[in-house]
Amino acid sequence: MARNKNKAENKHRVDLDVERGIAPGLVAKTKKRLVIASGRSHEALAVDVAEALGTELVPTEHRTFASGEVLTRFEVSIRGCDVFLVQSFGPPVNEWLMELLIMLDAAKRASAKRITVVAPYYPYSRQDKKGRGREPISARLVADLLKTAGANRVMSVDLHAAQIQGFFNGPVDHLFAKPVLLDYFEKNLSEGDRAKLTVVSPDTGRVRVADTWSDSLDAPLAIIHKRRDPNVANQVTVNEIVGHVGGRVCLLVDDMIDTGGTIVKAAQALKANGAERVIVAATHAVFSAPATDRLQDASIDEVVVTDTIPLPDEKRFPGLTVLPIAPLLARAIREVFEDGSVTSMFDGAA
Repeated sequence: MARNKNKAENKHRVDLDVERGIAPGLVAKTKKRLVIASGRSHEALAVDVAEALGTELVPTEHRTFASGEVLTRFEVSIRGCDVFLVQSFGPPVNEWLMELLIMLDAAKRASAKRITVVAPYYPYSRQDKKGRGREPISARLVADLLKTAGANRVMSVDLHAAQIQGFFNGPVDHLFAKPVLLDYFEKNLSEGDRAKLTVVSPDTGRVRVADTWSDSLDAPLAIIHKRRDPNVANQVTVNEIVGHVGGRVCLLVDDMIDTGGTIVKAAQALKANGAERVIVAATHAVFSAPATDRLQDASIDEVVVTDTIPLPDEKRFPGLTVLPIAPLLARAIREVFEDGSVTSMFDGAA
């Protein structure tokens, strides 16, 4: 009798579904579950992201064997979960990349419903095109590796080149650290500094980004024209400055600082042309040697970065300010999970 009643109820529901233009089917009792997992490259950032979302990291076992091989195992079930894997790429980059690929494979084989790679700093992002013959396009290779390993989506902050978004055959959420940095300067620059502020692009490739800073801060724009020897890594020659910087407070904006050569030469050129102060703002503090020593040059008054890459104590110095990127990542993750709009976070620019 009960079985016949259930059949009648199911038949009634299916008939109603068809009348409403909905395909007949079953309604699952399960709900979406957001989980945050982390590699070992920047676990402190992943913890901050999880706390901002009101959760904890997935208990995960990580091992590196004597041979150098890496093992990752999720210690709890993630079946049907919306998994966000947080892995940034400070040194050793290649080990953390391999660990991420193994985590992706483990999550895929553990039946995660969707896997999003949260890579605040995208590895090999400067190898986005062929500068000379017989060179690789390694940024595309990384995208292929992530896709093959099981990533459904990628989230990153301030890609070195916007076209990297097209290398991944799936959704890419390109976030911008500008709101985080801009909020700091709006709160900490004095009225006198704001009146004399000039935004400076360290090279022609960053003019578009610097122009948006110029609009946001209602400040004039200056551009430094530089030449780089394609046969010598990390060597820059500053040629000339386009714009007025004499007696101005110059805000140098860039996406990353690696060895610091470009930024220091730019700052020196600004001071040589009469700049009153030079403040450097960058998203990714790669800080390869000898960046820490270079950035303490007398031509630079302050350096402001975010913590997309872990910065050990030995790479920190007086005059360096590190801003947290976790709140921005957490908000973007929530938007993705709830099928919201990441673009709305950046006034339609993302």
